[in-house]
Amino acid sequence: MSDRSPADVDGLAWAADRGMGALAEKMGMEFVEFAVDRCVATMPVEGNTQPVGLMHGGAYVVLAESLGSMAANLHAGPGRLAVGVDINATHTRSATSGLVTGVCTPIHLGRSMTVHEIAVVDDQGRRLSTVRITNMIKSLPQH
Repeated sequence: MSDRSPADVDGLAWAADRGMGALAEKMGMEFVEFAVDRCVATMPVEGNTQPVGLMHGGAYVVLAESLGSMAANLHAGPGRLAVGVDINATHTRSATSGLVTGVCTPIHLGRSMTVHEIAVVDDQGRRLSTVRITNMIKSLPQH
């Protein structure tokens, strides 16, 4: 990424260049939208379930943390790194098939901290989980 403002960056291209990481790829996540003010990704229920066939609550959290951390890093800009310091989730419904979609929106975008809310919904748009993540932004060491 150049010295341009994060708002001027093609977020999907930035996310594709950075990569989602091995866990996100293993879970089948795909980015649909990616910008500082809104990030969206999908994940299949199949392969991410508990033994009883319900989507694993931890899978919702992995989807949310992937979105929130990546969004915080896009906001942080070049030479800086966002790292998660707090995450919490409230699961309100279960998915058993199809795709779930995470929609990540910022609550606070500061110089040293970000807070994002991620709403995870099913194919019918019903909210399954609400996740909040806080990331601390640090400067990368100069070499």
